[in-house]
Amino acid sequence: MTNAAWIKELPVAHRGYHDLNKAIWENTLSAFSRAVEAGFAIECDLHYASDGVPVIFHDEDMERLCNLKGDVRERTSRELGLIAVGGTADKVPTLKQLLDLVQGKVPLVLELKGREADDEGFAEAVLDVLEGYAGKVALMSFDHWLLKDLKDLNAPYPVGLTANGNTPEDYATHEKAMAFGPDFISYYYADLPNSFISGQRGKGIPVITWTVRDEEARKHTFENADQMTFEGFDPRAAV
Repeated sequence: MTNAAWIKELPVAHRGYHDLNKAIWENTLSAFSRAVEAGFAIECDLHYASDGVPVIFHDEDMERLCNLKGDVRERTSRELGLIAVGGTADKVPTLKQLLDLVQGKVPLVLELKGREADDEGFAEAVLDVLEGYAGKVALMSFDHWLLKDLKDLNAPYPVGLTANGNTPEDYATHEKAMAFGPDFISYYYADLPNSFISGQRGKGIPVITWTVRDEEARKHTFENADQMTFEGFDPRAAV
């Protein structure tokens, strides 16, 4: 197990500290800069560009964020770096650009967006970019094969399961993922409390939630988990 206790310390800005894509868009260097200035940890999404470079983007299709049809994975990182996000000056960034911007000032929580049978080299590419980075980093995914890949590669960072659900079938699936040895869990706040999460917290596994957007959800998080991933408000003003 890798110690993930630090993930409890700061609110985590979901896809950076954006303004719900009004002027500062999600998963952009502007949103990440704003999070650094505010002192929030940063959550972001990683996809595997066609040239094997991890890039920061949430959707598989580019239409919502870039007004372009097509699969983000079918473009190179260089091509993506020329494409505007939301019509702003921000372009689709690489993981390396995020590291160069943050320089360890705040923690990073990186979610790998996998595709079954199409992720060969993805986990290794992420670890290669992270090599030598001095700041706090955690890696997470919904995708069990990526958790296994990260653990098999002896990732020197906390590795977390991203999950949701409140049925026995969901819990059975999550327990299978826990066999790979995740160090923390990121769980959908509205599916709490539940027996799976209570059991994992009882074992000392830190739990953060996603995605908190109001005071009610914030209160619910801290009744049932250790920290929140948030967007759309300033948690400093909510305390």
